[in-house]
Amino acid sequence: MNDADRHKIITDLLRDTPFASVRDLQDRLGVSPATIRRDIDKLHETGRAKKVYGGISAFEVGGRLAARPYDENRDIAVEAKRAIAGKAASLVRDGDSIIVHAGSTCFQLGVLLARRNLRIYTNSMPLAAYLGEHGSCHLSLAGGELYREPGIIHDPSSGAPDYFASRFFVGTQGIGAQGLFESHPLLVKAIGELSTCADEVVLLADSRKFSIQPRNLVLSLSRVGTIVTDDGLSDANAKLVENAGVTILIANVGGVS
Repeated sequence: MNDADRHKIITDLLRDTPFASVRDLQDRLGVSPATIRRDIDKLHETGRAKKVYGGISAFEVGGRLAARPYDENRDIAVEAKRAIAGKAASLVRDGDSIIVHAGSTCFQLGVLLARRNLRIYTNSMPLAAYLGEHGSCHLSLAGGELYREPGIIHDPSSGAPDYFASRFFVGTQGIGAQGLFESHPLLVKAIGELSTCADEVVLLADSRKFSIQPRNLVLSLSRVGTIVTDDGLSDANAKLVENAGVTILIANVGGVS
């Protein structure tokens, strides 16, 4: 397989999956990491895709935003994410057992809850590190291997953990009429398993996420009890969520929620 063939395969893949890691491409193409990195550099230089930490990302196309890896996404819409996390924290009572998934908005929630009298289970590597150093809550961690992108700890051979929570706080890369979407297939399995371990699924998602729709459907909207989002939510998207029976909580960005 020559360079042109590999570049076509990569760009075709990015039409359906807006992010691909070096390991994903190595497994798909059967070449060395060094070759994949050269391919990524070339596609970036020619403007056909964007080099990002850990892999390659599609550019924004047709007015819809491309999903981004965690290390890039965490610095986008930070004010909205913090406001959403603050609103979500008001749902948590002292003594609760909760699950906080990976993702930048969930990380902000974990920071706010770090010193509360809570039991927190997380599969997020960044949040686990933060809570270990700065928290006083009771912390339970997922077991298994570390997947640096998307930043989770997971054991593919196991099922749902032996943990039960009142709420499972989860983020998403994109939202559509069908439900929650992710570009990384591993998150489909991880989120599906954890959603069975809680009374309610609470989605934390800024309003941009309604303009993003990665390839993999994770959960239907009917599986979500509450969505916490920001005041940029459009009337059409609010109606979409309400028609699915989901409660909407609005965090006012830069104001009092």
